[in-house]
Amino acid sequence: MLWILVKKQLAEVFRNYFYDEKKNKMRSKWAVAAWFIFFILLMAGVLGGMFTALSLTLCEPLDSLGIGWLYFLLMSILAVVLGAFGSVFNTYSGLYLSKDNDLLLSMPIPVRTIVMARIINVWLLGTMYSATVLIPMLAVYWIKCGFTASRFICGILLFIIISLLILFLSCALGWVVAKVSVKLKNKSYISVLLALAFLGLYYFFYFKAAGILQDMLANAMIYGEKIKGSAYPLYLFGRIGEGDWLAAGLYTAIAAVLTVLTLVLLSRTFLKIAAAGGSTEKKRYVEKTVRQKTVFAALLQKEFSRFTSSANYMLNCGLGTVFIPLCGGLLLYKGKDAFLILEEVFRNMPGFSVILICAGLCTMVSMNDMAAPSISLEGKSLWIPQSLPVEPRQVLLAKTSVQLILTGVPLLFAVICAVSVVNTTLPLRILLFLMPLVFMVFSALFCTFIGLKMPLFNWTNELSPIKQSGAILIALLGSWAVCAVFVILYMTAAYKIGAVLYMSLWTVLFALGSLILLYWLNHKGAEEFKKL
Repeated sequence: MLWILVKKQLAEVFRNYFYDEKKNKMRSKWAVAAWFIFFILLMAGVLGGMFTALSLTLCEPLDSLGIGWLYFLLMSILAVVLGAFGSVFNTYSGLYLSKDNDLLLSMPIPVRTIVMARIINVWLLGTMYSATVLIPMLAVYWIKCGFTASRFICGILLFIIISLLILFLSCALGWVVAKVSVKLKNKSYISVLLALAFLGLYYFFYFKAAGILQDMLANAMIYGEKIKGSAYPLYLFGRIGEGDWLAAGLYTAIAAVLTVLTLVLLSRTFLKIAAAGGSTEKKRYVEKTVRQKTVFAALLQKEFSRFTSSANYMLNCGLGTVFIPLCGGLLLYKGKDAFLILEEVFRNMPGFSVILICAGLCTMVSMNDMAAPSISLEGKSLWIPQSLPVEPRQVLLAKTSVQLILTGVPLLFAVICAVSVVNTTLPLRILLFLMPLVFMVFSALFCTFIGLKMPLFNWTNELSPIKQSGAILIALLGSWAVCAVFVILYMTAAYKIGAVLYMSLWTVLFALGSLILLYWLNHKGAEEFKKL
């Protein structure tokens, strides 16, 4: 029974590899094999290759200084972070708040067997992520610094110790997330904030990685002495990889104790959290006066509620709402210096710096495409807006307006920042203000148009229309292509007519396109919506 449950858990993790949610059917054997080959290439080739390069950079310099233990400590920390955060959300959804908890608990299966199966699943996933760091770490050290029996055995023990430490951290973090989750009414905002925080940390360390690595190598002896003096347990942990039997035995015992503690605590807390149905706070009726809304306001509120109720929808189609004001702030901070550098580099093409800033703002606008999947997201409930006593054009306009509002407010801030930092003529400032706003209107109407022309209703998971539909692909890539053409055309030939005339032509083009799309949506588009 334990193996059957473990197999079921792994099948759930890799469900998309076997089942095509977009077509609502199982994939062919060749397709399954291709997906797994792609996964292996991603894990072993991309992640494994990246950490192999890092191991080659750190191993020999640190070992030659007699502080090989610092190499193992640094790489082990990376492995723990990658393994814990890679599996923590699976722990949250797969260990505690799995959708089949009620079904399994109603069966004659011991609770300890269910818990054990899910713990094994968490351990396997954490080990899989951490192995992309640990295998290159050990292999590079054995090849570059010598292979001995003690180094081999202690290296394997280090691998096991780290995998058990990741299991403990994943379960602890997953328990915290699960406890918080059952108390929340709207979990979408928390998911979005966590995802944005992770992205922020990722890019912060990505851009700082080179400087940190150089500083680490330049001052390795100083850092090594400080760690050895003030954090001796970390020094002992790093010594395991060098073949220190005492350190290996000590941390193996600690890992075993933590694992037993994890099993005991999970067995005692699993039922309480798994069977929790969320907050059961009592409500007392209070009579309120509800303000009557117009038809359009009610439809707009419905669309906003749909958008904010889905973390996947917000993260995949609304990141521009966050990045556009950040772009404006960056322009205020470094925009003047960047503008002067661009003016000097492209002095043979007057106004090209304004063209680049405008293209950058338009690219940020294209990150918001929430109107493209909004019709498809109606799914089997499409009959509801079709049967309401409202005009179809109002439904389509409400879907478009969500994108306009969520993009327009931050974009207004960004274009004001852009205009304030560029040192150029008044006509170019006006066009830099107008063109991104006109492009935003065109983009929102086009997303609604393409979503209406290419609907996807036979989905079983909302990620299919949000990430895998043709409408999303065309809306996103089409906007990027337009921005690229806008820049390349000016660089190759259009700079001869001047930036003012060139941007004016594009602004008029987007305005005419917006009027045509608006007219189509109000007439023919409304008729097509009724027939979907």
